Amino acid sequence: MKSVWNSFLIAFAMFSKIPVPRADWDKENMKYMICFFPGIGLVIGLLICGYGKLCGLTDMGSLMRAAGYVLIPLLVTGGIHMDGFLDTVDALSSWQPKERKLEILKDSHAGAFAIIMGCAYFILALGVWSEMDEKVLPVLGMSFILSRALSGIALATFPCANKKGSLGMFADAAQKRVLKTVLVLWMLVCAGVVFWEDWRYGLILFGTAFGIYGYYYHMAMKEFGGTTGDIAGFFVQLCELAMGFALMLGGKFL
Repeated sequence: MKSVWNSFLIAFAMFSKIPVPRADWDKENMKYMICFFPGIGLVIGLLICGYGKLCGLTDMGSLMRAAGYVLIPLLVTGGIHMDGFLDTVDALSSWQPKERKLEILKDSHAGAFAIIMGCAYFILALGVWSEMDEKVLPVLGMSFILSRALSGIALATFPCANKKGSLGMFADAAQKRVLKTVLVLWMLVCAGVVFWEDWRYGLILFGTAFGIYGYYYHMAMKEFGGTTGDIAGFFVQLCELAMGFALMLGGKFL
């Protein structure tokens, strides 16, 4: 039981800036860490919904609302997934062989393509959130859980492109059957909340998420021969932006 608690603490310490008590980062304590990864998405979702309520009470303008929605996930996570997104964009833009792409992923310097695509990402995210109908906030809150649950399932099923990287360590530490079972339960909870809110938004959310997941698998296998921590971060960021964009469009017609 202690190792489960420590796995919870390590998950929040590694994937967020939320203060938690310290735990030793050893193999035993990290065994169930990814099971708690979607919990960070739950925190983000609650903050998004709370911020939306606050904006409604203060009659805040759409641009300022959108800025808060964009920044909340970044502040909670400390930008760890955005870092992976930028590294992956750099590697993909190099058009180099797999081995060279993996080297670029490990390079701590940001390339021109990373900067360009990072700016483009935030501009699009700001636009998406500025057009978002507030009635879909509970659904969007679930998107941050769903992206992380799918990312964890990928960890348990995709080959690791870099056996020495952090993702390989997570895969070795996790008991994959328990991991997949818990993450599927997270997804079922998301589905229950989303389809209870509006089944049409549920179809949009899950259809978009699974579509990006399929792209993630194809891209990771073709370009890198598997996944890494950086590529997993790329997926989380891309999936969340795509789900937000799809729900924004859906809100215009539903």
